[in-house]
Amino acid sequence: MDHFINDGVAEAPYLLIGNPSNKRTFGLQAARKKQGLAPAVVLSYEQLLKRTVFIQDILRDYAEADKVIIRLDAPGEDQAVERQLIAWGAADRSGDDLFWSAGSLPHNISISAEEAQQLPLEHGRIYYPAQWYRGYCRFLAAMHTEVKASGVSASWVNSPGSVANMFDKRSCWQLLTRHGLIMPALPAPTGSIKNYDELQAAIAASGMRRLFIKLACGSGASGVIAYQINPRTGDELAITTIGIEERARGICYFNEGKLRRYRERSDIRRMVDWVCREGAHIERWIEKESFESKSFDVRQLVVDGKACHTVLRLSSTPITNLHLRNERRMDVEQLLSAEVKAAVQRTAESALRAFPGCSSAGVDVLVQRGSGMTYPIDINPFGDLLYGAEYEGMNTYEWQMQQLLRGE
Repeated sequence: MDHFINDGVAEAPYLLIGNPSNKRTFGLQAARKKQGLAPAVVLSYEQLLKRTVFIQDILRDYAEADKVIIRLDAPGEDQAVERQLIAWGAADRSGDDLFWSAGSLPHNISISAEEAQQLPLEHGRIYYPAQWYRGYCRFLAAMHTEVKASGVSASWVNSPGSVANMFDKRSCWQLLTRHGLIMPALPAPTGSIKNYDELQAAIAASGMRRLFIKLACGSGASGVIAYQINPRTGDELAITTIGIEERARGICYFNEGKLRRYRERSDIRRMVDWVCREGAHIERWIEKESFESKSFDVRQLVVDGKACHTVLRLSSTPITNLHLRNERRMDVEQLLSAEVKAAVQRTAESALRAFPGCSSAGVDVLVQRGSGMTYPIDINPFGDLLYGAEYEGMNTYEWQMQQLLRGE
């Protein structure tokens, strides 16, 4: 296969593992074109998962290249890919659990590979998140092994192992803590709370009455609950994107794309039990800094160790994810002092250093109200889709391709 020549220098072939029709793929390809780079070779998640395409076969075409760059992009927003990943995580299907550390899946939160392939297409339905994550870990392990076995000199933008770690909020919290970052406190050891009753015992022991309860492998606010209990009355409030629907075959859970408030203990118990069964990360609810009565956190993109694009996510609710119709602000200098902005960037850069196999990620940094303390509350290996954000006159994809050119 011919290698593209840029200004007389052979470019490193660039492979993108993603969903071909996704806006992320379009954004990356547009940025490469603008920078005078050849289009990325797109390897479809669906084809790789169905094993109609093998990455080592593609890499054979680049056996003579000095280096091949491989970028893993988000597998989401494609229901066929979602079902394939759930099937890959099934107990009756073999797979490499190199990056999976949670052991076997209980039968009540897993299905067979054949059943996974037959799941109905239902918008917003949250299907078997723990099994999905196990399937994604197996897929990442397969890509890692096959690329290594190809003998081609490959450079991952974000290595499969680092992507797997970032997806698990429990291991991410532990890793960042070991690297000396200040993290939100836990009411009990990470991963130890298995149901609503154990949550209440942890609250009584720790005195933490306001908590964030999160699906350990969730993204886009899916399975996130902002929970609080009144110490005097025992009244509870859960603010969440989770929708509950009772059907003949049982209870279904949805990511509704909007926030709901639950006050009935029976509803909250059901939700907490479900999140804990699938794997929960539970941490202290820290009050965010605010602007014009809206709380905010910061999505800070870090590329090659350096903070670049910054977006403030403002919300009148405790959950700031942008797809929940929350406000995004790029005028960071007007809303953050130079001192706080520098602290946010340092925190994000330090967080990414804990993942040496990762060169690009969006780090969500919480600024505590009153104290200015910064906490890295989430790290997203695919957190560079930031509409309207510019740094040195470039959008996020253009900046990454510019850094690639400078590095070569």
